[in-house]
Amino acid sequence: QVQLVESGGGLVQAGGSLRLSCAASGRALSSYNMGWFRQAPGKEREFVAAISWNGVSTYYADSVRGRFTISRDNAKHTVYLQMNTLKPEDTAVYSCAATRSNGRLRSYGTYDYWGQGTQVTVSS
Repeated sequence: QVQLVESGGGLVQAGGSLRLSCAASGRALSSYNMGWFRQAPGKEREFVAAISWNGVSTYYADSVRGRFTISRDNAKHTVYLQMNTLKPEDTAVYSCAATRSNGRLRSYGTYDYWGQGTQVTVSS
């Protein structure tokens, strides 16, 4: 079992930045590939970014590429999502997730463990 807890969400103006953190406990985070997903009211959950267990490979949704950066510190059992140049359409609940699978990291069905999520609100 892996327990995931997100933090760092909040209210920010358009053009601002936030850094989300996802802290893991229960098992070594280094065993898992990690992803960030988001869900806005009335919309389906969508992929944001993913990172391989060793941090070598990263993946991004087209809508955030160049603005968001995913990273991890396995020694601290934490994954980060640095979000820059935020837009109102980035407003959503952001959740991190963990999987041992090496494939389909853009698909939420691939992930076995999920955090509760943290709200990000970007005002215009």
